[in-house]
Amino acid sequence: MDRMIGVIGGSGVYEIDGLDDARWLEIDSPFGKPSDAILTGTLQGTRMAFLPRHGRGHVHSPTSIPYRANIDALKRLGVTDILSVSACGSFRDHMAPGDFVRVDQFIDRTFAREKSFFGQGLVAHVSMAEPTCARLGAAAAEAARATGVTVHDGGTYLAMEGPQFSSIAESVMYREAWGADVIGMTNMPEAKLAREAEICYATLAMVTDYDSWHEGHGTVDISAIIAVLGANAEAARGTVRGLPARLGAHAPCPHGCDRALDHAILTAPDRRDKAMLEKLDAVAGRVLG
Repeated sequence: MDRMIGVIGGSGVYEIDGLDDARWLEIDSPFGKPSDAILTGTLQGTRMAFLPRHGRGHVHSPTSIPYRANIDALKRLGVTDILSVSACGSFRDHMAPGDFVRVDQFIDRTFAREKSFFGQGLVAHVSMAEPTCARLGAAAAEAARATGVTVHDGGTYLAMEGPQFSSIAESVMYREAWGADVIGMTNMPEAKLAREAEICYATLAMVTDYDSWHEGHGTVDISAIIAVLGANAEAARGTVRGLPARLGAHAPCPHGCDRALDHAILTAPDRRDKAMLEKLDAVAGRVLG
């Protein structure tokens, strides 16, 4: 299988110079309609797929994003690696607005989203001990540094439900009691679903604000967030442009992301729901046959 890099992000991230044979594709998924059509093409000889997480024009809230359809659609296209580029708030003074953070851990506080492709009739449990792919994350961090931005290598991302921002009390708790480094609304259950689909997944979070804990910076201001995102758009695009060369030729993931389902499915073959088997033909076809 050839490598295909999927990028999930917002406008400005999928507008990549040098993308050959670019075209938007509508992909059908048994888990519903993805957030948008997917922009595909070739970059430096590597196949690429760009999915606007919120849809062009920002039509989906963090809760209404069709996470399962998005990951399933990327899997059907042949995506082997997903780089998530997303905005975040910071709980650390040294992780300042404009900086990038290579996330390596998550705390999932979302509660109104479908978090698994599996369920009654076909039960599976994958490990999320190491929720991001270290190889992919390291390559993304290196590509980001090459653009001149400050990149923090490692950090815990608190995924909240939203769409409202944190209260001061919540922000202080996440920072001081829970030890989170950044906060966002979109990387869960995205990372969990990518693991179930056996796709390498890494998050490069762009710091836009200090959430609401920092006495010297006031509360979150959406206009300020947009300004920082705009300033970082070229760095994000440069990161994507630099990723293919740093990943090189496709090979089995050294961390086992592409084999996450090897021992995950518990339901006996003769008890598996036929309708679920059909829906999972892309996500789990390797192990379900």
